[in-house]
Parts: sequence; structure tokens; C-alpha cells
Amino acid sequence: MESTSGGAVPASASSPEVRSMEAPPASSPVVAAPQAEGSSQPPSRYESQKRRDWNTFLQYLRNHKPPLTLARCSGAHVIEFLKYLDQFGKTKVHVTGCPHFGHPNPPSPCVCPLRQAWGSLDALIGRLRAAYEENGGRPESNPFGARAVRIYLREVREGQAKARGIPYEKKKRKRSTVVSAVSGSGSGAAAASGSGGNGAGDDTSAGAGVASVSTAPPSVTTTSTAG
Repeated sequence: MESTSGGAVPASASSPEVRSMEAPPASSPVVAAPQAEGSSQPPSRYESQKRRDWNTFLQYLRNHKPPLTLARCSGAHVIEFLKYLDQFGKTKVHVTGCPHFGHPNPPSPCVCPLRQAWGSLDALIGRLRAAYEENGGRPESNPFGARAVRIYLREVREGQAKARGIPYEKKKRKRSTVVSAVSGSGSGAAAASGSGGNGAGDDTSAGAGVASVSTAPPSVTTTSTAG
């Protein structure tokens, strides 16, 4: 009687249910650690710049006279915003009557105005176009992708190229030939498909000029007739 009622440990304390509540499995903190670590990562430089550009554009709409809402914003308002940013530019764009017009390295300073470089405006429009859709805007009504905006950017590029004597040449896509050495009768078809896989992709993306083609032999159905 004393051995069962004194200071002995109750049987329920050593049961599997109690042990599982007191000592959680060792794998639980290992799974939670990567989630906490990933959530604390700061935004990338591109995301931070995109957020600043978006806030700047919204502030421009609020200060517009008369004030504009995002729903009423059009491509013409986007062009007004780009022209507004020219006052903060740092790129010398020579006017037609300037003696340094068309010279990439002028020997002396001039009084020509400073403008936003075409490359900066083009990158800005790309970020604002993505931010517009990320904030609930529809792609078909995106004012940053309007045709008028594309025409304006092309005119800025051509005008600055003439004024500064620095042509903005489009990067030529390098045609790459992929030779696939395969055994059997499919070697000729694989080599031909690899050499023409360049397509119309951009050479800036990794592997854009390589086409992955899988060739499979045609299925042959044989029928046997009973004589």
C-alpha cells in the first residue's frame, strides 16, 4: 500500500500523451527558423526605388492643378510628369544654335539646359508601369504603357542623341549555334533545331537564345491479321 500511495510518480505523468505536450518535437524550431529569417530580409534596391518613384508620382498628382486622381491619369499626364522632372536633371543637352551641338566631348562649358537622360526616363517608366499594376491597376488601362509615352521617349532618345553626339544604338543580338551531339538517327534533327533556336528573344536574359527541343520517335501501330 505505501509503495503505491507515497512519493511515487503517477502513471499518467509518464504516459506518451503528457510527454508529447511537455517536450515538442525537435524538428519544429528547425522548420520555423527559415520562415522568420526570410521574412526579415530587406527589400531589394529595385523594389525600394520603385516604391519611391510611385510615391513621387502620387504626390505629383495631388499637387497637380487641378488635382488628379489615379483613375483619371492618362498618357498625357505621364508626359507632363516626365517634363516636370527635367528641372532636376543633370544631363547637358545642347540646343540647335549651340556651337557644341553634336559634340560628345565639348571643349568648354555652355549655357544649354540640363535635362533628365533618356536612359533614366526609360527605366523610370518601366518601374512605374510595374508599380501601377501591382497597386491594382489593369494592364489595358496602364497610362505608363500608352502609345503617346512610347513616342515621347523615342523622341527624347533621338533628340539627345543628336544634341550630345552620342547615338543610342540598340544592342545587336548575338546569334548562337547550339550543337547537340546525340547518338542514333535523331542527331541531324537535334542539331538543326539547336542552330535555329535564337528566335526573337532578348539577349539580356540568360539562356534566351537556346531552344530546348525534345524529339520523340513517331508511334507505329502494327496490326496482325489471323490467316
